[in-house]
Amino acid sequence: MRHHRCCVTALGAMLLVVYGISLVAPPMSLAHPLGNFSISRYAGLRLAQDSIELRYLLDMAEIPTFTEIQESGIVPEVGHPSLRGYLDRQTVLLQAGLLVEVNGQRLPLQGVASEVVFPPGAGDLPTLKLGIVYRASLEARCDDPPCHLHYRDSNFPGRLGWQEVIVVAESGITVVQSSAPVPDRSRALTNYPADLLSNPPQVLEAEVRFRRAGSPHMAATTGAPQPLTGQTPGTGSSTTTPRSAFTALVTTQQLSLGMVCLALIVAVGLGALHALEPGHGKTVVAAYLVGTCGTPRHALYLGLIVTATHTAGVYLLGVVTLYLSHYVVPERLYPWLGGISGLLIACLGCGLFLRRYVGEGQAHTHAHSQAHSHSHPHQPAYAHYHDTVQHDHPSPHAASHAQPPAEETISSRALLVLGMTGGIVSCPAALVVILSAIALQRVGFGLLLIVAFSLGLAGVLITLGLLMVSARQVIARFQGEGRLMTRWLPLTSAAVITVFGLAMIAQALITAGIVQIRL
Repeated sequence: MRHHRCCVTALGAMLLVVYGISLVAPPMSLAHPLGNFSISRYAGLRLAQDSIELRYLLDMAEIPTFTEIQESGIVPEVGHPSLRGYLDRQTVLLQAGLLVEVNGQRLPLQGVASEVVFPPGAGDLPTLKLGIVYRASLEARCDDPPCHLHYRDSNFPGRLGWQEVIVVAESGITVVQSSAPVPDRSRALTNYPADLLSNPPQVLEAEVRFRRAGSPHMAATTGAPQPLTGQTPGTGSSTTTPRSAFTALVTTQQLSLGMVCLALIVAVGLGALHALEPGHGKTVVAAYLVGTCGTPRHALYLGLIVTATHTAGVYLLGVVTLYLSHYVVPERLYPWLGGISGLLIACLGCGLFLRRYVGEGQAHTHAHSQAHSHSHPHQPAYAHYHDTVQHDHPSPHAASHAQPPAEETISSRALLVLGMTGGIVSCPAALVVILSAIALQRVGFGLLLIVAFSLGLAGVLITLGLLMVSARQVIARFQGEGRLMTRWLPLTSAAVITVFGLAMIAQALITAGIVQIRL
């Protein structure tokens, strides 16, 4: 019993270490604070005596900016002639998705100013900041009773990013009630608070009641006007985005043979670090190999499948971004890919659990019935003697039924499922590398970097698999193939796989917005 507890503790500790490494490993930095796919929106409503002004700002990260440039044909240079027509078109297109109602009547918005800039992003890809000022006349008296203002933004549905609405009042306007937060938390999308990046505001509507006359709403006053895009000179970090080491590789100036080799080596290392982050099925791979008597050959196969799947996934997302982004938003594919992976993992875990549980029961029933048949009192003497000899020298066939089927062969289908879950959900930084390579006309170099990155990712999973296989063999050598190793450990590993698969499905549903959690 003491050896059993030691084995359970050792294996449990190993699985905890596998999961713990992913928590303490440094995450790969993103170029944009809200992610490479994000489109952030900001609406500043200013209430005046005779008008309502809407300052509408967009902050597009690298990937949507790349798509916008490809579709519109603009040149991302401030002052370029192509931007004038682009701003006129965007003013009209975005206005169609903005609703400003007063007392149930929609106010016609008129664009009075616009501006666009292109701050640098990851991999020498530009980001895009667009600012438009709309204005609508206010003819209602709004004294007694107060006016009711309703605002809604329906542009870019489903896109991830910072979504903020603020309401301010000029002198002579009193805000009676407002659903919009008073403070400007992002300073017009120029400075995202670090403590809100993991859970950014998602405010796209506002309800405001206000009246004319009286003193202004003190908490809603503003200072000096700012440029439309929020690009204030000398603000430093407010307009500078953090860099990603992986995306910086594709912008290497000199592509000599030595520099290419060095860049590929660095990409392998960055892929290994990325594999230590949460995800990529590390715990599932470890649990499966421990619970199914995996071999080093199985661990190697898993690594090769992960490499191929991750590389193909990045290439496929690159094609979608280049040619199909008008029909399929690339970022919306991520939760679905995660959901499919979770479903496959959950099915694999359930099937493994049922096979272990039913197989143990069948083996126990067969052995029990065989024991009763050997002790039947009405058998002849020579038959009893023959059975006694068989018990003293059991045949291979009898021995196989007396043990639970712990040493079953790992199927190629199961290895394929595990490998796909480890590589099918590629990181956005890898997609940025592909797009940057296309923009810089370094497609071949970018493809090689993705392969090297995937090899580093697979190397960590192979190493982890080998450690798990070796640990199980060492424990089995000291403990023997007892009931712990042949019964409880496989059942536990199958249960762990099933739980992780269900967790991946739940996370995918939440990310896709199908399931919402209200705190």
